[in-house]
Parts: sequence; C-alpha cells; structure tokens
Amino acid sequence: MTNIPTAHNSAKAGDFAKTALMPGDPLRAKYIAETYLENPRQVNAVRNMFGYTGTYKGKEISVMGGGMGMPSIGIYSYELFNFYDVDQVIRIGSAGAFQDNIKLMDVVIGMGACTDSNYAYQYGLPGTFAPIADYELLNRAVETAKRQGTNVVVGNVLSSDVFYNAMSNVNDLWRDMGVLAVEMEAAALYMNAAKAGKKALCMLTISDHLYTGESLSAEDRQLGFGKMMEIALELA
Repeated sequence: MTNIPTAHNSAKAGDFAKTALMPGDPLRAKYIAETYLENPRQVNAVRNMFGYTGTYKGKEISVMGGGMGMPSIGIYSYELFNFYDVDQVIRIGSAGAFQDNIKLMDVVIGMGACTDSNYAYQYGLPGTFAPIADYELLNRAVETAKRQGTNVVVGNVLSSDVFYNAMSNVNDLWRDMGVLAVEMEAAALYMNAAKAGKKALCMLTISDHLYTGESLSAEDRQLGFGKMMEIALELA
C-alpha cells in the first residue's frame, strides 16, 4: 500500500494480523506480546508506541499500544483499519467505575460508548451518532468469559476527553444515566470501525472506583489484567 509506512507506524504491508489488541499503554502491549504470543516480532516502535505480531494457539494476532485519549487511538486505529488491512481491533484498557455494583478488577464490556467529544463532527451527520461495539465480538467475549468463569458487566461506558474535569458534578450526571464506567478511547475506536466497515470491541478492567475512592497501583494496571487479556486473545 502506498499509504504505509506512516508518520506514526513503521510497519510494512502484512506486518499486522487481521486481529489487533490495543491496550492504551505500549508497555502493556510489550507485556502481552512477551507473555502470551508465540514467536512475537516487533513491527513498530515509532514514538515508543510498540506493536508486535505473533501467534496465539496457532492464530496470528497483533498487539499495539493506542495511547491516551481519542485523538491518539483515533490515529492508530484508523491506520490499522484503513492502511494495514486489520479487520478487528479490540481495545483492552482500564476504567473508573461509576456504579455501586462494580468492583476493582471487574471486567466491563462497552456495548455502547457515550462521549463528550466532538470526534463525530467530521462525518457531517444530521444528528447524533451512537458509537456501538460489534455484536459478534461482544457476544463471543461474553461467552468466552462464561467459560473462563469470569464475571463481566455489559453496558454503556463513557469516553471522555477530560481527565481532570472542572465540572464538579459531571460523574453524577453520567452515573444517573446508568453509565457503568469512564475511559477515554472507545467512542473514537467504534466510530473509526463503523466508517471503515470493520469490527471493534472495548473491554475494560476497573482500575479505580470514582465513588469509593479505591484504586489499583500502576504495576497492577500494567500487569494485572490477565482475565481480560485472555478473553481478548480468544477472539482472534
């Protein structure tokens, strides 16, 4: 393809598998590749946004960091879908819980992604687009979790542009609408997939609870999301 390599990705045609896992942290991508993939090879290191391709149970799969926020994952997932011929991207990330029934280390699957972002303006739609997951991937993830014995909660998440929000009641407003948790990337990923005619899913491990004040350590965030990673790997 004449579009690749890009300014953000030094990989060549064929370097990425049809399925790509996309954690936010590139060090988590490195950990997944070295821990779970057979014969992983590094295919990207531009801006230290590490990408790898290997096999898992005989199936080729890639894993690459997506960064923080919708502008970042927007660039990387767009290029994977449109330039590198990736068919499905599965975001595996962390989130802050809103609801009382969700605990630290629970796995949340974003069936839909509310957002305060203006990412959808580019499509010129005469209304509000609802970013949603691919149903087949979502259903397979839930079934895989059941076989694992992992409890997952499925529903709406919030993809926010703002981490330190000046609105003191913003979490209450989303919580009152039944939104499960907040993260910063899924809505852009889902929109990119919709526009490209590809598949996307966002799975999140709860790293913080915004009402109890509980939180995981930085090390736990990087290394402690094994159940979620194993579910995602089975979707290749």
